[in-house]
Amino acid sequence: MSSRRDFIKKGFIAATAAGTLTAFDAKGLSIGAKTNVKKYPIVISTWDFGIAANKAAWEILSKGGKALDAVEQGVRVPEADLKNMTVGKGGYPDRDGHVTLDACIMDADGNCGAVAGMEKIGHPISVARLVMEKTPHVMLVGEGALQFALENGFKEENLLTPEGEKAWKEWLKEKKYKPVANIENQSFAAERLPGNQYNHDTIGMLALDANGNISGACTTSGMAFKMHGRVGDSPIIGAGLYVDNEVGGATSTGVGEEVIRM
Repeated sequence: MSSRRDFIKKGFIAATAAGTLTAFDAKGLSIGAKTNVKKYPIVISTWDFGIAANKAAWEILSKGGKALDAVEQGVRVPEADLKNMTVGKGGYPDRDGHVTLDACIMDADGNCGAVAGMEKIGHPISVARLVMEKTPHVMLVGEGALQFALENGFKEENLLTPEGEKAWKEWLKEKKYKPVANIENQSFAAERLPGNQYNHDTIGMLALDANGNISGACTTSGMAFKMHGRVGDSPIIGAGLYVDNEVGGATSTGVGEEVIRM
């Protein structure tokens, strides 16, 4: 019976035979990923808002920096973008009006950390990294994650933006709760209709540094108007993110429940 690693290798070769993966070089231009070419440093991430994140990551990679530092700093860009309704500080709230954030990070040595359902802290990816580096655990959630963040110098802030509050109050008129992917864009941003470049959620990022070491990060505010306490795939190692220095890495976005099931 094949090992899991052999299975992943075969799957990756089959996937790249069917199509190319999209990555970005120093100028933000897309390049095709090939299995027979070692081309690094390199950074890849999801969706259009990943381009700005890639550029921040490249600032570190291009100077010989570590992939772990690159992915953390890269995804902090959309976390801080108040116009991004699906990640970080601009994220839409759950059905009770709470903005809860999830994130995870993983390095080439298999070290990983995550936070889930964390409120009042705008950069969950950095808290996730500290969980990895300062605790014997992989994941902290809710009040425990917030307590840990505050103990490590993070400051509380109100994450519910005026735009997010407005959308939430509009949603409250009917309170139709369904786990619909990209509901933030479909229902509350008419200029961002399904299918265009804005109609996506979450950011996942993978990077290889000059030494060929891989790291990954994934961060999100989760599905808008979700049940309070709901967590999707994004902060779960092995669902939202996984990296292996011998094989590669993967990250995902979409309906977290379906990703976890698969």
